[in-house]
Amino acid sequence: MVKEKIVARRSATTLCSIVKKNLCTLGLLPRFFLIGAMVVAVVGETLSSYSEEPLLSRTQSSSERFEKRQFMIPMRDGVLLNTEVYLPKFSSEPVPILLTRTPYGLRHDDDGYHSSLDRAYAELASDGYIFVFQDIRGRYLSDGTFVMLRSQRPANEPMAIDEGTDTYDTIEWLLKNIKGHTSRVGLLGISYSGWLTVMGMLDPHPALGAASPQASPADMFIGDDFLHNGALRLSPAFGYSAMMESGKETNRFQFDQFDTYEFYLDLSVLSNANKKYFHGKIPSWNAFMANETYTDYWKDQAVTGQLTQVSVPTLNVAGWWDAEDFYGPLSIYKKLEEYDKANENFIVIGPWRHGGWARSDGRKLGPVDLGGDQSLYFRAKVQAPFFAHYLKGEDRWEMPEALTFQTGSNTWTSQKAWPPSDSFETRNLYFHDKGQLSFDVPSGNEALEFDGYVSDPANPVPYMPRPIPGFWQGGQWQWKVTDQRFVHHRPDVLSWETLPLKDDVVLAGDIVAKLFASTSGTDSDWIVKLIDVYPEDYPLDDKMGGFQLMIADEVLRAKFRNGFEIAEPVPVDEVISYSINLNSRHHRFRAGHRIMVQVQSTWFPLIDRNPQTFVEIPRAVESDYRKASQRIFRSAKWPSHLVLPVVR
Repeated sequence: MVKEKIVARRSATTLCSIVKKNLCTLGLLPRFFLIGAMVVAVVGETLSSYSEEPLLSRTQSSSERFEKRQFMIPMRDGVLLNTEVYLPKFSSEPVPILLTRTPYGLRHDDDGYHSSLDRAYAELASDGYIFVFQDIRGRYLSDGTFVMLRSQRPANEPMAIDEGTDTYDTIEWLLKNIKGHTSRVGLLGISYSGWLTVMGMLDPHPALGAASPQASPADMFIGDDFLHNGALRLSPAFGYSAMMESGKETNRFQFDQFDTYEFYLDLSVLSNANKKYFHGKIPSWNAFMANETYTDYWKDQAVTGQLTQVSVPTLNVAGWWDAEDFYGPLSIYKKLEEYDKANENFIVIGPWRHGGWARSDGRKLGPVDLGGDQSLYFRAKVQAPFFAHYLKGEDRWEMPEALTFQTGSNTWTSQKAWPPSDSFETRNLYFHDKGQLSFDVPSGNEALEFDGYVSDPANPVPYMPRPIPGFWQGGQWQWKVTDQRFVHHRPDVLSWETLPLKDDVVLAGDIVAKLFASTSGTDSDWIVKLIDVYPEDYPLDDKMGGFQLMIADEVLRAKFRNGFEIAEPVPVDEVISYSINLNSRHHRFRAGHRIMVQVQSTWFPLIDRNPQTFVEIPRAVESDYRKASQRIFRSAKWPSHLVLPVVR
């Protein structure tokens, strides 16, 4: 039985004429059509950064523009899912449906209307759609049981359920029970909702015409929220699993210390999380502790192995400084490219934190000025035209396959693919003595040419300036743009940097760190950071003088150096070659800036402390945690370096 609640309506005038008038007045339509013709001599096409005034003044509330209805929609197994449907008032013609499914609850304005209608989806709302928002099963007002990142159902069990079948059943019900639609449906969402979008694409409903998975995780062991290259992301894993699995609604863990650096140090070994706080009641945390290697638990969740077709036109979205899910959208895009025969798989990578394109105008990220309203640019000139083209047949979609924001110059550039295949050359940037970094190949006695430090698990390097707030609080979402001078010259952080650059150096593609390193322990973490060091005299913004802006970063847990399925001890004091993928970047190091590389072995409490002895860390005891002497070699035989994709 379907339950419906019809919300009180208000009369209002349509926005259609206002939108068209404002677009023409601001000159946005002509500028948009001219964008594709702008050519840059360095990489592909360059699109000027967006600095227009807001698209339109939104004087009408959502309740004046939409009629809200609320339903409990039945799934194939009888579970009812709480769903809000927003019908545009005064629409003279049928419009497509845009569906977003979420585990985070349906957030509302003061009138009880979904807040996205006047914020993240404002430009889409101006175009005219039926918007649908749904609590997934087991969350908030929906029935059923919540399972974190529920695995795809077996193909031979038609009555089995997963998030894909719930998406399919929801679309089927909407088409049959909601009037005023065109029988065309779009899916979109950010983060977990982005992952739900991918799940809805695997075995799509025939009416699904376009999808935009944004900041979606792809593989939680390799590079997204919970682990990176086998290293547990302690703060996100602890905080997020507690938040999502302590009840049907979001419940943020109540830390008894404001500085969670102290909290996690006091927590000590990982097994204390259950002893002191969780008591075995958080399923995901239990799974993390039971699956230290790359087991079927992780493989079954990884969506890249399930993507075997481009089922609908897809707009993948990522942020260069996304601290949670940057690996995911690039991996999803790359996997879909294997099957993209119709050229309908796209990617946009902008200068954002996690989901930042939907939460701000994008003019600044922390202290970094981005040269314009880059989030508004994306929403108005990329996201809205994408859905208008594939769901409405409008000719506004003129974007390239890959649209990337070049940080450092604040310009949008178009590419035929990402990474670009023919516009760069790989160059090695080598570590040298006295903290020097250059493209010159090192020479010297391999036994003596190294830099060393002592890594102490009892005094780990913080990942952001203390005090470090709890998960989902404070500045945690944009810690990647923190000035890295707060750890520069710590004795357990090594730094190398170039002389001031005589010419610009532009990177476009994948960055890999090649370390030759030894440790006195039998396990270690290796953390590498690529940094843009601003000149001390920086007239554009004196507060940015000497700023150390992190451009790329990654961690590798050494026992997984030969693969993630089997952990292997590290030979004591033996020089080992490590390859660490720092992922893709598109950045311009300006003349006068310096390029810096930092290497360290702790990053706390973002990454859990490695005992630096070969043990199963979830079962480690206090005595397993020991200091280790680390060495990074920079000789002719063992030339530690970064492999950079330098634009020709």
